Amino acid sequence: GENVSEQANLKKNSTVLMALSGARGNLLNLAQMSACVGQQSLGGSRVKNGYKNRTLSVFKRGSLEPSSRGFIRRGYKNGMTPYEFFFHGMTGRDSLMDTALRTPKSGYLYRRLANALQDLRIEYDNTVRDGNKRVIQFVYGDDNVDISKSEGGVINVKRIVKEIAENG
Repeated sequence: GENVSEQANLKKNSTVLMALSGARGNLLNLAQMSACVGQQSLGGSRVKNGYKNRTLSVFKRGSLEPSSRGFIRRGYKNGMTPYEFFFHGMTGRDSLMDTALRTPKSGYLYRRLANALQDLRIEYDNTVRDGNKRVIQFVYGDDNVDISKSEGGVINVKRIVKEIAENG
């Protein structure tokens, strides 16, 4: 993506400007349009051989060609061959299914968490208390940092772990 954007005339190419500004797309999308789409991933790995030791009927049995395992050599600008289009469609459907199956799980977990925490609130003395006014935490978040008012920065995890290990 970066090589493509360097070779293009940045002042005249609106597609490159949109990708670099973050308005639309990114450099990977730019590379996929102009160069090649690349390796397609199905279930977290390359497309596996199936029936009769091949991915599609157009390939020979046991073929080790990158294109037979889901590598798309062409970019969107030049168009795909039928088998490249098929591999691209496979990974697109896999991604949609993953999203469709994950959404109900996260919604269910959110609902359970919201129900479990619904009677907790932060009192004026910064303690976290339940509906019966019992103290759950003496200081909100154990560090009393209001993340909505804090600025981003680097967290030194090694130092924190070392302090916890030393202090028990």
